[in-house]
Amino acid sequence: MSLVIVGSIVFDTIETPCERRERIIGGSCSYSALAASYFTKPKIVSVVGDDFPEEMIEKFNEKGIDTRGLARKKGKTFFWEGKYGDDPNQRTTIKTEINVFREFKPQLLPDYKEADIVLLGTIAPEIQLDVLSQVKSPKLTAMDTINFYIENNFEALLESIKKVDIYFGNDEEVKKITGETNLIKAGRELLEQGPSLVVIKKGEHGVMMIGQEFISGMLAHPCEEVIDPTGAGDSFAGGFLGYLDKVSSFQEEDLRKAAVYGSVMASFTIQDFGIKRLESLTASDINQRFEEIKNIVSF
Repeated sequence: MSLVIVGSIVFDTIETPCERRERIIGGSCSYSALAASYFTKPKIVSVVGDDFPEEMIEKFNEKGIDTRGLARKKGKTFFWEGKYGDDPNQRTTIKTEINVFREFKPQLLPDYKEADIVLLGTIAPEIQLDVLSQVKSPKLTAMDTINFYIENNFEALLESIKKVDIYFGNDEEVKKITGETNLIKAGRELLEQGPSLVVIKKGEHGVMMIGQEFISGMLAHPCEEVIDPTGAGDSFAGGFLGYLDKVSSFQEEDLRKAAVYGSVMASFTIQDFGIKRLESLTASDINQRFEEIKNIVSF
């Protein structure tokens, strides 16, 4: 099978209660693709400026990530600066500079259009819809979003939700989109919009999956110290879909296992700044943490 990931690749400046890091690599595409690369060979679609380091693109390639869909434009790469307080679930945006991403209008390569699985990262819903119009007959489409698009592009966002099979969102986003305070009701309402599966991310409390015929919950891997929560949700989505692409099956059992692998990848991401931990994982690291989660939830 094949997985195409469309999203942002950015420079992040991140401040947490313990440390501050300047201009580290981030973005939904970076996190998702690196997480997925431990299960399959994802193809990425994004844009960076001429200030983006060539050695980082080489690292993506070394991980088996197909970067032919990554465009380099004259100008500066998307930049975001944020600050976290003592609660890692709450962050404040200090600065956003869209730069070359402002003109991001992806044109998929011919083989990208044949993708079996497509992940639409946290990009404008109009771009998500354009990408969906280019892919030919995907077996599975998935999307994520952020509060900015819920507040500013709501009608287009609803159109995107109607056209995908899986919607990834955190609990705050799901409640905001539906107006429901109960997550089960909110998930059911989103299912009525079009997706066959709603995956609600709940930070340190894990995830809830709501399908047409089942509801499933998964704990997050216990982590006593969160270094940087940025990209955890994107890493979850990448691990989730990377596993499904590997097994080439979308049965309920596969979806449940995919959620565990997504949680595993997210748990590694938060243990260091940016994508650093995702760059150095081994298959043994991932399998060990999978078994740890399995032991925690078994009874």
